Amino acid sequence: MQDLTEGILELLRLTSTDLPPDVEAALHEAMQQEEPGSAARGALETILENVELSRKNSTPICQDTGTPIFYVYHPAGWSTQALRRQIEAAVVQATQKSYLRPNSVDSLNGKNSGNNLGGHYFPTVHFQEVDGETLTIELMLKGGGSENCGAQYSLPHTALGAGRDLAGVRKAVLDGAYQAQGQGCAPGILGVAIGGDRGSAFFTSKEVLFRKLDEPNPDPQLNELEARLTSEINQLGIGPMGFGGKTTVLGVKIDSLHRLPACYFVTMSYMCWAYRRRKMTVAGDQVKYE
Repeated sequence: MQDLTEGILELLRLTSTDLPPDVEAALHEAMQQEEPGSAARGALETILENVELSRKNSTPICQDTGTPIFYVYHPAGWSTQALRRQIEAAVVQATQKSYLRPNSVDSLNGKNSGNNLGGHYFPTVHFQEVDGETLTIELMLKGGGSENCGAQYSLPHTALGAGRDLAGVRKAVLDGAYQAQGQGCAPGILGVAIGGDRGSAFFTSKEVLFRKLDEPNPDPQLNELEARLTSEINQLGIGPMGFGGKTTVLGVKIDSLHRLPACYFVTMSYMCWAYRRRKMTVAGDQVKYE
């Protein structure tokens, strides 16, 4: 297999310094909906100016360049050990070039590794073997502020009056968005997993964030719930950065998992406006970025 270190380095650069087109378009649309001269509109204008400058200068969109989370879908026969080594080498180079800030801190002694490597899960890399000959690497840079706003509910939830059904899911997600109160750098994007166990649910709540904002959910019930939750959360009046306004979230993305009868989890991962996700595909000698 070829050495993809340079290609992965470019994936890291693009993800850190340039928002995906659907996210930038959603921010422009949100800005137009806010009142001229309002704090909400001013916040979005500043965000979009920052996005343009970051793209122009190839500098990070946010000072918190986040946890690098890779989802690698590889053909049969590819070495995951070799891929991990290449990913880690690219992360080190990206840190040296300041596309990434040194973020990996030992939880026991507080020491920063200085190169964004550390233990088994920094960076986090998930591997899955797929049919065909195309390699796909999806990357998310997940900021710490937005990660603090994640939540997991076990239904039924008496205080919310939330039962084990989609109505209960709706109440849990609304409460999670309300509790965030503009923290995590709103307007955010919510990734939601229904069911699973505690670990698989958080995994899925991040994985679903790779769906584009304008991409409908293939399940009609979940598609309707996504639209309803987006509308209702935006009626809370929290707004960009918690300044008030019409845009608290840019979207909600939901997936469902099988579960044990004893458990019914609703798990939410909160992504900040710096919705840094990119995809790299490798087919033969052809490398493509989206």
